Amino acid sequence: MNTIDSLSASVASSASSSGIGGQAVSADTFLKLLVTQLQNQDPLNPMDNAEMTSQLAQINTVTGIENLNTSVQSLHSQFLQMQALQGASLVGRDVTVQGNQLAITAPGQAQAGFTLDGPADAVSVEILNGAGQVVDTVTLGALSSGRHGFEWDASSQPSPENHSFRIKATLGAAEVGATPLMLDRVQSVGLDGSAGMVLTLERSGAVPYDDVYALN
Repeated sequence: MNTIDSLSASVASSASSSGIGGQAVSADTFLKLLVTQLQNQDPLNPMDNAEMTSQLAQINTVTGIENLNTSVQSLHSQFLQMQALQGASLVGRDVTVQGNQLAITAPGQAQAGFTLDGPADAVSVEILNGAGQVVDTVTLGALSSGRHGFEWDASSQPSPENHSFRIKATLGAAEVGATPLMLDRVQSVGLDGSAGMVLTLERSGAVPYDDVYALN
């Protein structure tokens, strides 16, 4: 076994005895082992300079990556804290999220929205009461793809805040996909390690900030 192989074996042995992987061995440990090898090398078969330089470059690269990971994790933590502080300003505001509940925006007036997956030549909104029965229909006609809103006169209905809606959209004989959107109010803001900032909404519960379509 040459000197470099002996050094690598020593590093691996040190890592194994300490219960850590070879890449986790510190630069200090590596250099101590290297100095020991240099002090005890065979003068008739000295360590190859190019190979020694390669070993040093590798441990420096590993150390640099570890330092970079630490810095990135620190920046991520600071970003989440800053995001939470900014999110606090959303408490009490209305946001648009996925859902089919009507929002009463004024006495006798309700509104909501939806997105269309493609253009449609016939779009209508069916209004459903708390029992799931259709009590009215809003005809919107032809619409392009994308996000749209609508209003509904709720003055003739008791307890309109319990009403919901569903979208019917067609292009010729083919159905067009639609996603219902509703207004909801932010009650609190928190952080989740995997989802980032999470909003607790009055009707929808916990919703990741990325799922919010618009701030109202």
